[in-house]
Amino acid sequence: MSSRPSSTSTQPAAYGEASIRVLKGLEPVKQRPGMYTRTENPLHCIQEVIDNAADEALAGHGKRIDLTLHVDGSVSVADDGRGIPFGLHPEEGVPVVEIVFTRLHAGGKFDKGSGGAYSFSGGLHGVGVSVTNALAKRLEVAVWRDKQVAGIAFEHGDVVQQVVTRPAASGDRKQGTTVRVWPDPKYFESAELPRHELVHLLRSKAVLMPGVTVTLKVEKTGEVTTWLYKGGLRDYLAQTLNADPLIPLFEGEGYAGAGESENFAEGEGAAWCVAFTEDGAPMRESYVNLIPTVAGGTHDSGLKDGLFGAVKGFIELHSLLPKGVKLMPDDVFSRASFVLSAKVLDPQFQGQTKERLNSRDALRLVSAYVKPALELWLNQHVEHGKKLAELVIKQAQTRQRASQKVEKRKGSGVAVLPGKLTDCESRDLLNNEVFLVEGDSAGGSAKMGRDKETQAILPLRGKVLNAWEVERDLLFKNNEIHDISVALGVDPHGPNDTPDLSGLRYGKVCILSDADVDGSHIQVLLLTLFFRHFPKLVEAGHVYVARPPLYRVDAPARGKKPAAKLYALDEGELTATLDKLRKEGAREGSWSISRFKGLGEMSAEQLWDTTLNPETRRLSRVAYGQLDFTATVDAFNKLMGKGEAASRRELMELHGDAVEIDV
Repeated sequence: MSSRPSSTSTQPAAYGEASIRVLKGLEPVKQRPGMYTRTENPLHCIQEVIDNAADEALAGHGKRIDLTLHVDGSVSVADDGRGIPFGLHPEEGVPVVEIVFTRLHAGGKFDKGSGGAYSFSGGLHGVGVSVTNALAKRLEVAVWRDKQVAGIAFEHGDVVQQVVTRPAASGDRKQGTTVRVWPDPKYFESAELPRHELVHLLRSKAVLMPGVTVTLKVEKTGEVTTWLYKGGLRDYLAQTLNADPLIPLFEGEGYAGAGESENFAEGEGAAWCVAFTEDGAPMRESYVNLIPTVAGGTHDSGLKDGLFGAVKGFIELHSLLPKGVKLMPDDVFSRASFVLSAKVLDPQFQGQTKERLNSRDALRLVSAYVKPALELWLNQHVEHGKKLAELVIKQAQTRQRASQKVEKRKGSGVAVLPGKLTDCESRDLLNNEVFLVEGDSAGGSAKMGRDKETQAILPLRGKVLNAWEVERDLLFKNNEIHDISVALGVDPHGPNDTPDLSGLRYGKVCILSDADVDGSHIQVLLLTLFFRHFPKLVEAGHVYVARPPLYRVDAPARGKKPAAKLYALDEGELTATLDKLRKEGAREGSWSISRFKGLGEMSAEQLWDTTLNPETRRLSRVAYGQLDFTATVDAFNKLMGKGEAASRRELMELHGDAVEIDV
């Protein structure tokens, strides 16, 4: 067959030096806004401005935040903080206020050492208001500071009015910043701000900063709402609870003092208020440096750990636990409502929208202050402690009875479990997890490092079969797939089937592979198997991907902090880790960086700390994305179909420069 293209065929695009496009300035944000903010509506963009105003108040330089919804669709946020500097940057030679709004990764929140403008702040990613500017038709900034008033204006991210200054008049305010934004509707599904979410956001700022006045003005109706909480977290939780608390609210706070702790920086800590209720849906809100973390994170886990440790200790001290009952953290946490406000020096968030805190140290930080405070409180109020103990024991007994019922249903016709499966002791579906681990060596570390009570390990030898085009009745010819199905207790099925999931033995099925290309391939093969032949497990939210770290940093002793082993998920986290070491006084190059070639290189303790421990690991639930089911099938067919090499090549040529890793 001739390889020469016919005269009617489409010539492939030339690929050379000129094909590589470099996005500059704010172009990356405009090209891929979803990487930097939520695109359902502009609320997160406006939140970036609100957060900056809140950071000024958090640093003790402001007492007011005023937001106005204008008739023309614009939004303005005014504060009485120090005002953004508008003089020339000493290195860039450009007004600082212009840099803040036009450059990614520029701001005053990177220097955390002494002399830094912000010790604690929410804006740690360094994209912030520059993203707001990039996605706005117009943005205007007015600054009052140093007895001057300065103004600058932008359109579509570009400066259209250079900085203009004038002497402050007698009626002008002494200091502060006002930012007015006209969000560009083309970047958002809806240009409307969700009023309920906006109100919640503003009210939470007032709750977390007692003494700071927050107002919302709606120009169209003239409506003005003001929030000023002097009672802080306790008043807020008491007002929002939807059930009567079983015992009085447990409130407290704790922060590290100068030179007080080897592990925590001065000022790090948390404030909390917790209510235990017998019924009703728990109300839970957590914040890090005033940023709402709606998806929780390691600070929530620290609260959970501290509460469980204290309650369990009280129950054991007073010999209240009936024989045969085993307590789990969720027995305490499931009936807890709380508001938690953590202060973390250099928080690491999951994604640019900062919805989940991932800083490993935050668990120990919050737990270290919550546990002793609750232990003391319970032993000072023994009657309240016994009431809480009764509630927790009742929750544990209910959970154990439910798991026994499931076990009885499974009793008939149980298949012989695979010999290489190292099973867990518990039969509680809600808490049990199985890790499908790449390789025997990693499986060995996982077996030694796991929690034997709730975690099972199934090592896989080699790469799993690409099951995309394998008929269901031929699946069990492959030993690995047979073992996976038998271990899970669920038979292969299709998307329109109604499989019997009552035999499912684990609430979480976790894919655990190396953090390299081969590991990603194994991950994709397993995801293909589950999507094609176990879709109801995916639909019900039982399938997860574990994300082990790619790097280990051996950090030297710095100041009062001892030498330590730190872990980074990827290049971005590695950079943040090294920045933190520099801020803590570590000499450049005094650390060593190791890149894990595979899970087998990790000791059992390292694997537990980074990947298996439910409180500090990265575990992403697998769910269907924005594509509908048919489109997802088409996408998988392109990626995994045996006769689809041409489609895969076309896909790589079209989108190879736009790959985002997000499992």
